Amino acid sequence: MNQSLIVRGAPQEYECRVGAWDDLEEHLNRRKLKRVMILHGKDSWEAAKPYFPTLMTIDTYFVYYGGECTDEKTIELKQLFEQKELEGIIAVGGGKIADLGKAVANQCTKPILILPTLAATCAAYTPLSVIYENNGAMNRYDIFANSNALVLIEPKVLLDSPIELMIAGIGDTIAKWYEADAMISQLAVQPIEIQVSAFAAKKCRDVLLADSQEALKAMKEKEINQAFLNIVETIILLGGMVGGFGDDYGRTSGAHSIHDALTILPESHHQLHGNKVAYGVLVQLVIEDKWNEIEQLMPFYSSLDLPTSLKDMKMNLTEDDYQRVAERAAEPHETIHYMKEKITKDRVKDAMKALEKFNTK
Repeated sequence: MNQSLIVRGAPQEYECRVGAWDDLEEHLNRRKLKRVMILHGKDSWEAAKPYFPTLMTIDTYFVYYGGECTDEKTIELKQLFEQKELEGIIAVGGGKIADLGKAVANQCTKPILILPTLAATCAAYTPLSVIYENNGAMNRYDIFANSNALVLIEPKVLLDSPIELMIAGIGDTIAKWYEADAMISQLAVQPIEIQVSAFAAKKCRDVLLADSQEALKAMKEKEINQAFLNIVETIILLGGMVGGFGDDYGRTSGAHSIHDALTILPESHHQLHGNKVAYGVLVQLVIEDKWNEIEQLMPFYSSLDLPTSLKDMKMNLTEDDYQRVAERAAEPHETIHYMKEKITKDRVKDAMKALEKFNTK
């Protein structure tokens, strides 16, 4: 592990409250932004539109993001941005829209303002983008020197978001503790930044275990409650703080390497990111031989319908599939090697098989 640490603690400004989007024009004026690109999706845009304010004094250029965050799309939008002489980007949508907006803003050295329509990842909070290949496989992630200029969360929009995406967000965020702990627990001395990261990671787990059920009840009943707000801010803000303060120690280790490896199988593409990560947490815990922790998590997973096995994700792997996934997870550059000991492809394969066996008990 690399001992150098850069703190990227938070966006320049962040607000989560009912009516937060209504002040968007004021935020743009304060930043002297008069010509902006509004990057959006399809379904998420339909959900966001009723809450998106009419901007009276701002020239807006609406762009559909195209479905994926790739290098090609970044270049295309950068050209469009420069051609229209725009001054900032407002990304309205989920993680891929936020990531694409951040990538383009970084290329153009202009501010990015993010209005999330989902609480599925901490993408709105963090100054990094996950870049994918055109075929849907993950390529890499790029970390930027500039923080996101503004994050505005309108809880009412998130209340209407698909419940399965919120569950996937919970799955992705529960991993923060297990992945960070696998790295941080190795340090003889924990600098203050790392302590903040560890606190945020532990808090993620504690809040998710305590409040997830009530938050999902709020979504079903279309009635905001404190548990719902807690879960939203845990996924976006606390989740973002883990990597923001911990840098490499607060990012990903085992669970995300398993996720990334699964993306080489086309049948994994219909599975949500957070579901694959939640499964990856369990595989990581098998590798660490933490069966007690797995036993404790099982009722929580079951109550949310998070996958506890490949079978749950309707993925039937052949021996060759296991081999390929394990090889991909244990590639030299993968974050799984941030764990305590050397992880081989055989360890990964054995862990995946042991988890399947455990689940058929």
